[in-house]
Amino acid sequence: MKALVTGGGGFLGGAIVRRLAARGDEVASFSRREHPELERLGVATHIGNLADFAAVARAVEGAEVVFHVGARAGVWGRTADFHRTNVVGTENVIAACRRHGVNRLVYTSSASVVFDGRDQEGADESLPYPRRYLAAYPRSKALAEQRVLAASGAELATVALRPHLVWGPGDNHLVPRVLARSRAGKLRRFRGPSRRVDAVYVENAAAAHLLAADRLAPGSAVAGKVYFIGQGEPIEVWALIDRVLAAGGLPPVARTISPRAAYLMGGLLEVVYRGLGLRGEPPMTRFVARQLGTSQWFDLAAARRDLGYEAEVSLDEGFERLQEYLERQ
Repeated sequence: MKALVTGGGGFLGGAIVRRLAARGDEVASFSRREHPELERLGVATHIGNLADFAAVARAVEGAEVVFHVGARAGVWGRTADFHRTNVVGTENVIAACRRHGVNRLVYTSSASVVFDGRDQEGADESLPYPRRYLAAYPRSKALAEQRVLAASGAELATVALRPHLVWGPGDNHLVPRVLARSRAGKLRRFRGPSRRVDAVYVENAAAAHLLAADRLAPGSAVAGKVYFIGQGEPIEVWALIDRVLAAGGLPPVARTISPRAAYLMGGLLEVVYRGLGLRGEPPMTRFVARQLGTSQWFDLAAARRDLGYEAEVSLDEGFERLQEYLERQ
């Protein structure tokens, strides 16, 4: 099939592109800059901004399926910036699909769209959106997800996937942040009972996207639906972080802080950074404090039933691959 991947030069987008190319699909990528590694794979590359409808429409033309992976990610930043890329950008992708008669759209959402600051253990897709969000990113992704699901109909079938904490070789977010903060002495283990999370290895998340696309069509069982995508191996938060550190040749986190103190510190730092207009990201935010202090793992029964999804790469194998990658770096 002819596929377009927005954010094809990114971490998850790149993994999806490589899988599509490996099985013989004709692949194009839409990104903000050039990616020579994609051109070497024979991938057609389109350069542009998701907020620019004309650029998006040019990239979508000729595609049979669109994987909308591109997004502005992060735990800190201006609400307007997240909205422009994640919400307006998604609206542009939907409109471009309709203009050019594309009838399949697979959207990369996030489990954070339903995160309300409380434990979510074995939760399924019936979870409601929360009334308020602690960060602009999950709010913008929730709005975009709602646009995608509402767009599904007789001419355009859509499906949304919610991977949680995608990690692995080439990760440009979770893994480098953990390693950098450890080297700077800024990591603190939360005191009290450790919570569990289900962080998904990048190749497993990419495989889920292809499974969804292959089952998606107007009127199909998956059209207009949303699915949690996980590893299927919930692990304690700090055990996960310690394994990332070990893969990077660093010791486990030793210093501690209470979850409440971290949350209060995050709130104070947010006020200071906004009030003084400081650049960069606060060392702690309320959103990060809640993420580290709560359980977030999900029932994958719907994805297994409707998509045929199962994790191809286990946690142990994933960490072996991550360590090999980091050693090469």
